[in-house]
Amino acid sequence: MSNLKIGIILGSTRQGRLSPQVGEWVKGVADKRGDASYEIVDIADFKLPLLGEADATEQATAWNVKLASLDGFVFIVQEYNHSITGALKNALDYAREAWNNKAAGIVSYGSVGGARAAEHLRGILGELSVADVRIHAALSLYTDFENGSVFKPADLHLTNVNGMLDEVLAWSGALKSLR
Repeated sequence: MSNLKIGIILGSTRQGRLSPQVGEWVKGVADKRGDASYEIVDIADFKLPLLGEADATEQATAWNVKLASLDGFVFIVQEYNHSITGALKNALDYAREAWNNKAAGIVSYGSVGGARAAEHLRGILGELSVADVRIHAALSLYTDFENGSVFKPADLHLTNVNGMLDEVLAWSGALKSLR
């Protein structure tokens, strides 16, 4: 499975976001495993306008090429108003086939661990033919972020992150034969 490429998708684009801290933590945990190639994929870098509001051929092409190069995903999902961010939904909608027959894990955060955002994301991923794995890390804004801005995860989350990565790699490897 060492040839598998897993993208860690940062699900927010707003200024002051916490997803880069969480994404770097997940990548650090993943890289120590040495079982696949992991990379941060920041949707902000692709500058996708709202779908249908402007010609985004260049941005959409770059986004789809990046997604197509990956075998699986870990979504860093923050809960906004009981759901995922508009930026993440927009990025999901800009691709279809590039998502198909791949696996995904979720690391969520929010006042209740981002659980509602994770559940909304699962429904969208199902429509995109992405197999989301069962284990997911749910981080609390109250206990895993100092002053709501500095990410300091409790050690107990390592079990869920590693379990999620085990499942993402197993499913990504199995689904590779379908692509």
